[in-house]
Amino acid sequence: MTTNKPKTFWIAAITTIVIIGAAFGYTKIADKKSLASTEDCTDTAPENTNSPFELTVENKNNKPGNTPEGMVWIPGGEFSMGSNVEDESLCSVKGVTSDANPIHRVYVDGFWMDKTEVTNKQFAEFVKATGYITYAEKKPTREEFPDAPEENLIAGSVVFKPTPSKVALNDFLQWWSYEQGADWRHPTGANSSIVGKDNYPVVQIAYQDALAYAKWAGKRLPTEAEWEFAARGGKTGNLYAWGNTLKVKGKFQANIYEGTFPVADGDTGEDGYAGIAPTAQYTPNPYGLYDVGGNVWEWVSDWYSRDYYQTLADANTVARNPQGPLEYSDSTDPYTPKRVHRGGSFLCTDQYCTRYMVGTRGKGEANSPANHVGFRCVK
Repeated sequence: MTTNKPKTFWIAAITTIVIIGAAFGYTKIADKKSLASTEDCTDTAPENTNSPFELTVENKNNKPGNTPEGMVWIPGGEFSMGSNVEDESLCSVKGVTSDANPIHRVYVDGFWMDKTEVTNKQFAEFVKATGYITYAEKKPTREEFPDAPEENLIAGSVVFKPTPSKVALNDFLQWWSYEQGADWRHPTGANSSIVGKDNYPVVQIAYQDALAYAKWAGKRLPTEAEWEFAARGGKTGNLYAWGNTLKVKGKFQANIYEGTFPVADGDTGEDGYAGIAPTAQYTPNPYGLYDVGGNVWEWVSDWYSRDYYQTLADANTVARNPQGPLEYSDSTDPYTPKRVHRGGSFLCTDQYCTRYMVGTRGKGEANSPANHVGFRCVK
């Protein structure tokens, strides 16, 4: 927390909502692997000779005539959705990616998708045209937090704050802070800026902010099924959007966290960037999409349900254009409704959170922006 305001229960509550919903790496066991370095971990999934993934079958010759600016055509089709990786990270705690299985068959129609995450420049154009004020820019209300002291009802958001030294990865509040003045123009606090960063992904975006932009742009947010079909790029069962190894010819393919997490200056920037990167700095996937792994998390339209994939699999048929569950459901956190995030972020690391793996999922409370959460649109 910052030193210019006291720690209050409501700030801690907001932080908890955001971090559980957006960081997705709550490691319950601190052991030697919790403090491992990137070099200590395996970057490929174990071989599975009985793969549950069936062949992706793309639609053919269904592309409309005119390509909207900044978008690519995703043909749609039938594919195997989900992940059979057991770990949050390939060298870490077992079982916490269970919400991404069982793998099940899904069909989606074709659609257009933004090549990149929505940028600061694009979001600024929206704000200039509409006067829109994001959730993080608004002062919390007495109705939202009836017991909070008035001096703590201040606009702001959650920001990653690295630790001075190595820590056990069993308490995420060690590296997150609620910062006064943090918003899309000031991603890490009131003294930060996006000047000169027009082509960086906009962050500190709550779910309703993403919806508002999409409506203005004549677009919408993707469903989770659409997002994963697009991210897989027509390939079957790959671990990552770019293949089955973390590096290709010795080079990282996404902006993630290399080094010792979450230590100050711990991100070595071996992938070219320590922290957030501009959009489109890495090779696109086969559909021409950039940054569908790493950089910033992306909102999708589905409510989060831990058991939704099981429900679809139990129907024993191909789910056609699934829109997600009708309501939020999560026995591990039943009282804070969340939407699904996809893609991981620049804070994802093989020590703690490998949700840049293409079939894995994240979740976030709708009113919980953070400095590693953005979005892209479809139509």
